Amino acid sequence: MARPSLKRGAGHLTVPTVEPKKPKADGDITSFFGAPRPKSTRAATANQVPPAQVSPKFNKPKWVATLTPEQKELLQLEIDTMDESWLAHLKEEIVRPEFLALKRFLQKEKQSGAKIFPPEEDVYSWSRHTPLHKVKVVIVGQDPYHNHNQAHGLAFSVRPPTPAPPSLVNIYNAIKNDYPSFLSPPNKGGLLIPWAERGVLLLNTCLTVRAHQAASHSNKGWERLTQKAIDVVNRVRTRGVVFLAWGNPAGKRITGVNHDRHYILQSCHPSPLSAHRGGFLHNQHFKKCNEWLAVRYGPDEIIDWSLVPQRETSTTPLAVVHKSPVPNDQPTQQQVLTKATNQRIVAAKLSKPVSEEGEFEEDLDALEALAASEASIKP
Repeated sequence: MARPSLKRGAGHLTVPTVEPKKPKADGDITSFFGAPRPKSTRAATANQVPPAQVSPKFNKPKWVATLTPEQKELLQLEIDTMDESWLAHLKEEIVRPEFLALKRFLQKEKQSGAKIFPPEEDVYSWSRHTPLHKVKVVIVGQDPYHNHNQAHGLAFSVRPPTPAPPSLVNIYNAIKNDYPSFLSPPNKGGLLIPWAERGVLLLNTCLTVRAHQAASHSNKGWERLTQKAIDVVNRVRTRGVVFLAWGNPAGKRITGVNHDRHYILQSCHPSPLSAHRGGFLHNQHFKKCNEWLAVRYGPDEIIDWSLVPQRETSTTPLAVVHKSPVPNDQPTQQQVLTKATNQRIVAAKLSKPVSEEGEFEEDLDALEALAASEASIKP
């Protein structure tokens, strides 16, 4: 299927062509580039989307040489496994006393024999699969999965043969609503590395957890580092990225994001309870994300949400934009029908008790709501 062109809003992204001057036969090398552009030419391109800022020059060996012996010992994992595009911007943060205290805590956890997830080599896999200069979308997660063979450093993602957890299944369902040709991975798979390599930063707020103890490493220092990573994206990715913040905790992480530069999409969490009652399944985040990226980067630079090898399906990649966004004040017939469907789903959910196993998995919003509800009825 041929990719349709996206004409709406694209005209202002066209950079005027400036004919380069031909160098004189006896001129020096500076004559090749011609004189500086006149102010009128600069004004013509003033509204163009600026290119992504290049990471500052970073001499990793030189920086490591400035560390004390204790810092080198505590930060060996960061030195060895964090992608340099991120390390260049986070190096000041990881030598702060708060982060070094976190590393001492993790060191004691390891010495005590506690099982920590994800495996050490995967703690910073998000940085390697999605270098800073390739980030186009940020999905903010919460706590890593805390059972065996689940967490591997990417939010919502699990390694095979572990089946996709309930929250990820609902993410698949939401994509299916946006792109009917979407096929869930075979064997109920949940590996999201293809998304990460296409520019989707899958970043959890907390990067480690003790086995079978949810949120056991919360408020130990990870939140400050991952907030710094979000702030770096906000500042450095000047061309703009899409932030997908699902649930109140994720929403709090992106409060400082520049709304004029970036596109922010917020909704409830995709866990079973929130997804059905809060409308996650029909929030159209994946389609809206691609529509914005198509205007900002061009139709060829949007995200293919497919997780099935293309040779296994005849459908085109899920990166085709069919039409421009519909203004919020002009709902389509499909949106009207979706609203009615959501109301029926909520009514059905409220009429029966919550009994599905794993109903609250990864849903800190639901847990907070449950705690608040219980507190309100206590004498």
